[in-house]
Amino acid sequence: MIRYHISRRWMTLAYTASIGLMSAYTAWRYAMGDYVTLFAPLFMVLVLLAALLLHTSRAPSPYLPRMILLIATYVTMLAAIWQPPDISLVWLGLPLTATFLLLPLWTALSINLLLAPLWWFTPLHGAPPSWVMGFLATALLLALPRWDHARRQALLRATAPHDSECDAFNVETLHERLQSEHQRATVLNRRLAVLIIHLPQLDMAGEQFGLRAQLALLETLCQEVRHQCRDYDVLGRAATATFWLALPDTSESGAVLVHERLARALDRHVLVETGQLEARIAACLLHYNESVSQFIKRLENRADVLAAPPTAV
Repeated sequence: MIRYHISRRWMTLAYTASIGLMSAYTAWRYAMGDYVTLFAPLFMVLVLLAALLLHTSRAPSPYLPRMILLIATYVTMLAAIWQPPDISLVWLGLPLTATFLLLPLWTALSINLLLAPLWWFTPLHGAPPSWVMGFLATALLLALPRWDHARRQALLRATAPHDSECDAFNVETLHERLQSEHQRATVLNRRLAVLIIHLPQLDMAGEQFGLRAQLALLETLCQEVRHQCRDYDVLGRAATATFWLALPDTSESGAVLVHERLARALDRHVLVETGQLEARIAACLLHYNESVSQFIKRLENRADVLAAPPTAV
């Protein structure tokens, strides 16, 4: 699933600007003496203030204040086009554009398709056929940049070597790098060690405290690996809560040293949500004449043992 992300700064600016525009529109209606139509924009100002408060107070869902802003846009547009005698087709472009700016692509397309029959019951149902073509063309033009951006993001995620949540290689790149290190160790008759690191608190942190606590755990682990290990050591995420740290040219005693140094460094970290960081670490060394598939299978079996509950170890 592709996530549509807008920075909080831009959304704060959007809510503030919408409140300013709606207030100016209300003042203009008051200055023109249209007291009958004054209630809708005045009420929308209060609704937009509530959306801004939800946004600044970090609502449970980021889409809740966006939906409030979108509904306020639709209500303002309907209130405007229902006022005879001046009816402008420009009003329909406002909610159409807001939908594609505030919501994910397929959600915006679905909403516009579902609400399309609504326009027939508005005072605009007598619009010429060219208006229908213009409306569809505008919708396609608004959807095209978002579709291209989503396609590029999906391609980037598919080809990026790093994990999407932390500064470690993803599992495909990890296996490729491990295969390269295996070939290098076999050809040059060098040693290869791999540390298996399991974070048992990761799933619990996500369930109880959300994504932010998970990311804090992952970031702490990656930072300590960078500080305690060499530049050419390879850290990859083999599973959700399991990492492999490949240590080229490292003997058994060297792997034990890295194990102890990394364990002490991780034990010093105390996070706000989860408390002291807990990490289970085990070392595996490449055996003589062991193939890369056999080595990876042995690493996976050892990782399963580390991930098992303490009573089952």
